[in-house]
Amino acid sequence: MDSATSDVRTPLGATADNGLKIVVVGGFGVGKTTMVRSVSEIRPLNTEETMTRAGETVDDISEIRGKTATTVAFDFGRITLDERNVLYLFGAPGQERFWFLWDRLFSGTLGAVVLVDTRRIDDSWYAIDRLERHGTPFIVACNDFGGARHAHSDVREALDLDPRVPLIDCDARTRESSKQVLITLVQHIQSRYAGQRAHAAASPREFV
Repeated sequence: MDSATSDVRTPLGATADNGLKIVVVGGFGVGKTTMVRSVSEIRPLNTEETMTRAGETVDDISEIRGKTATTVAFDFGRITLDERNVLYLFGAPGQERFWFLWDRLFSGTLGAVVLVDTRRIDDSWYAIDRLERHGTPFIVACNDFGGARHAHSDVREALDLDPRVPLIDCDARTRESSKQVLITLVQHIQSRYAGQRAHAAASPREFV
């Protein structure tokens, strides 16, 4: 397996002692590796392998022509938030045969991005189902592959998406767009936990 890191662009500060974990999930070929690469401050660790003819009988590439490599473990990137806080990004493999890795990747996760290709929206259901079962906060980001865009209401209906879950458009190839996806996720997490704290404070307490 040709898995390698490369030269670090930004050294990790000695005071950084709080690591925050975010996972990017979604179906096969939706752009998870591309997103991690575009936003990471270091050249990401990746575990991409060249796709072969034998793999065509396993992975459906009929709607993602031109794809020549695929992730076989996970992608890893990093963003320094401030002197003490660092964001670690994990891109999960999309093929069904690697789904067993997802539960381990979700462990200790602050939140997740479900990246969606609206041409193959059925491929997103499993990711959403697993995140809901784990109780992990997540948002949905529709990656731009060109062509006509779908109304958010149609995407929500197709995914049976909870109205409280943010749904945005993005272009995983650009740093600014990928950054906005992560900002939206963090804001959603903050809002969710703020609501939980407010609910707990408003609930009557039992005294022994």
